[in-house]
Amino acid sequence: MQPEDNQVPLLSNHDVAYDSGDKVHVVGINEPDDEGSLGAVPPFSWKKLWLFTGPGFLMSIAFLDPGNLEGDLQAGAIAGYSLLWLLMWATAMGLLVQLLAARLGVATGKHLAELCSEEYPTWTRMVLWVMAELALIGADIQEVIGSAIAIKILSNGALPLWGGVLITACDCFVFLFLENYGVRKLEAFFAVLIATMAVSFAWMFGEAKPSGTELLLGILVPKLSSKTIKQAVGVVGCIIMPHNVFLHSALVQSREIDRNKKARVQEAINYYSIESAAALLISFIINLFVTTVFAKAFYNTEIASGIGLVNAGQYLEEKYGGGLIPILYIWAIGLLAAGQSSTITGTYAGQFIMGGFLKLRLKKWLRALITRTCAIIPTIVFALIFDTSESALDVLNEWLNVLQSIQIPFALIPLLCLVSKEQIMGAFRIGNVLKTVAWLVTGLVIVINGYLLLDFFKSEVTGLMFTSIVSAFTGAYLAFIIYLVSRGRHIKSRD
Repeated sequence: MQPEDNQVPLLSNHDVAYDSGDKVHVVGINEPDDEGSLGAVPPFSWKKLWLFTGPGFLMSIAFLDPGNLEGDLQAGAIAGYSLLWLLMWATAMGLLVQLLAARLGVATGKHLAELCSEEYPTWTRMVLWVMAELALIGADIQEVIGSAIAIKILSNGALPLWGGVLITACDCFVFLFLENYGVRKLEAFFAVLIATMAVSFAWMFGEAKPSGTELLLGILVPKLSSKTIKQAVGVVGCIIMPHNVFLHSALVQSREIDRNKKARVQEAINYYSIESAAALLISFIINLFVTTVFAKAFYNTEIASGIGLVNAGQYLEEKYGGGLIPILYIWAIGLLAAGQSSTITGTYAGQFIMGGFLKLRLKKWLRALITRTCAIIPTIVFALIFDTSESALDVLNEWLNVLQSIQIPFALIPLLCLVSKEQIMGAFRIGNVLKTVAWLVTGLVIVINGYLLLDFFKSEVTGLMFTSIVSAFTGAYLAFIIYLVSRGRHIKSRD
């Protein structure tokens, strides 16, 4: 049944992401008026923008997690200012993907995991769920270890890495505590953490005093050399996080929207687009601070290639000394804020992924506990094994990056297939131009990550048996991607 031109498809009224009582009431959004009835989008309102502000900033935290910070510092130390232009365009590509995720959630009233569960066969749904969970666990391990490194620094080494992991594990209880006080309180908490990152890394930026001219040239003039290919791939690869696509499509449902009125849905999409763009602009600036600090301090030095998340603070301390507040602790505070905020949003994403794919209706505390346990147990094991070895942690981080890169098509392809279908989106399906651009961006991201995977496995895969296993996995992996693309042509809404 085709939806009327001024409506979006009517879906189930059962709220999965948020109960009706948990949603934020946006003043005037659901009240009947001539503009809404006639299909005209109401004029811009700063008050409404403020009420819609929140989901985009929670989403932006995935652009600031410890994995991204490590990519930033390595890009700065090895490539100097030359990859700043790529950081800017990678953030723009990430914004496009996140806007599509938000559009899907607003127009349908359901999030990506739930729609995948409804639109794909059971076996496909289960494979997508496993892939999403693996991506989330990989990201969570990096985030928890990043927090643990920061705690170890701030405790002057008194707390070992595994101790920091246990402390970070408790953040799900902070999340549950804040969630009980409402969505806006939770969003305010994350705003404080983002502000902490901004102040910390801006302080470091001020201490380092990087060249303004070189910074501007790095942003405006594209430059790439064979020596910086790996860092360039890392900059692009860590921007789009699979679990973040699922998360954003659910977060936008935290506001009350009358989906029977096209004007109200369009209004919500407009406001979410503005706040998401603002949030990612701030994340870009924070990433820029980190990249330029390490570019100024370590570019063209002998130690540049050996700097990672574990030893970055110590190298900064040796370079810039103490000061009013030692830069080592400034770095640790920013890293802790990044790690804590990203682990909590990871817990949030895990609830939506599990509930959507498996159609589970568990209590919030139980879903949070299950999601947290999936990441904490392997993280503690890794922390115990790698606590005394910086090089081993770097190897672990490379494997985790590969794990997440593998999962990217399994979030982006379903998203693009669903958001392009009139049966799913009604009047809000994306047009041919935007669809072409989105598929080109998706293809580019997949190719870039494919290069990362090829380069990694070329150096790591040895022996006939291991090579045969990887080859078989690669064949199955490519076949599933082809299946998802072809299956997307036949997706139909279910009444």
